[in-house]
Amino acid sequence: MATAPGTAFDELVRIMRALRAPGGCPWDREQTLQSLRPFVLEETYELLDALDRQDLTGLREELGDFLYEAVFLAQIAEDAGHFSIADAVDGIARKLVRRHPHVFTPDGRPLSEASDLSTGEVTRKWEDLKAAERSAAGTPEKSALDGVPVVLPALLRAYELAARAAAVGFDWIRPDDVLDKIEEEVREVRVAATSDSPAAVEDEIGDLLFAIANYARKLGVEPEAALRAASTKFQRRFTRMEQLARADGTTLASLPLEAQNALWDRVKAEAAPAATDAAR
Repeated sequence: MATAPGTAFDELVRIMRALRAPGGCPWDREQTLQSLRPFVLEETYELLDALDRQDLTGLREELGDFLYEAVFLAQIAEDAGHFSIADAVDGIARKLVRRHPHVFTPDGRPLSEASDLSTGEVTRKWEDLKAAERSAAGTPEKSALDGVPVVLPALLRAYELAARAAAVGFDWIRPDDVLDKIEEEVREVRVAATSDSPAAVEDEIGDLLFAIANYARKLGVEPEAALRAASTKFQRRFTRMEQLARADGTTLASLPLEAQNALWDRVKAEAAPAATDAAR
């Protein structure tokens, strides 16, 4: 019989408290909110990697590691007298109920009738509810783009900023409209590339990447994930080129570009049947 989630979570919190308690683990006791930052980042990317590979066994392990970091951070905060993990969990539970009035009653009970709202309508209502919460709390009016972390990977941040803007109606109507924008930005990059201004080139390439992130969003593609997948594919194909060159008694670096391109085409041809089979 599977362990109840609450029981398993309580056990994790108990273990974390023991590690941080007097007589616990010296390393765990020495950690601070800032010292855990690289570990949180590492676990986040390992979780994303498991998602990208659709590795459910790995995902189960990485979710545990990710949850451990959350409990660890909360325990440090509790030890300093700020808040506990229970406060954090209670806060998100209340927020989810509050921001889903189309699903729950104010006391958290599911509504008897299913909502007929579209995804777009739900997103707009979510933003309206956040604004109402800030108003009720007397919080100064904030931008719809506030809360998107600067430390996010650049493509993901572009995606999130554009999605926030779209939630309040500032968006292209059709994906093809964004494609027109991309073509415009490509032309501007070409012009900037002929100038003597590295800053202008950087600015225009930034605009192009932002437009591409928007196009991906309009097509339902998360650009950070798409780029990770493309990078992995490039690494796999390049490594195979190196293997083929060695099999021919040479090295990739010693081959002229024409021969390297021929190897690249050969590697792509090797992968084509597998891709075709996967699509069937």
